[in-house]
Amino acid sequence: MTVESRSTVRVRYAETDQMGVAYHGNYFAWFEVGRTDLLRNLGVTYRDLESGGIRLPVIEAQARFLRPARYDDVLDIHTWVASLGGVRIAFEYEVRLDGDDAPLATGSTAHAAVDHEGRPRRLPEEIRRRLS
Repeated sequence: MTVESRSTVRVRYAETDQMGVAYHGNYFAWFEVGRTDLLRNLGVTYRDLESGGIRLPVIEAQARFLRPARYDDVLDIHTWVASLGGVRIAFEYEVRLDGDDAPLATGSTAHAAVDHEGRPRRLPEEIRRRLS
């Protein structure tokens, strides 16, 4: 079973350049929206993880830009768990115009579970169960 979610964002004027095209760095913020919504839909928040002594810093990030998003576009962020290890979790993303199946961008992020001092820490079994 694939663990996945969908989130919706609207491209704000401040997220675009003079041509009305969304700045490429915003896609990583939109990936985060998808990722946090996926976790929240599973009953887990970053706040919960951090209060349990776990942080999930990004250790790898990749994006491929296929078509531009523009000011005021409504975007569908499709997010899913690509892989799950003891300490590492990877997510993949597709950003699409709302109602369009063709992606504007694709991407991935990998995260390491660490404690508050940055040492690797195994994800708790309950979290792993929800993510698998």
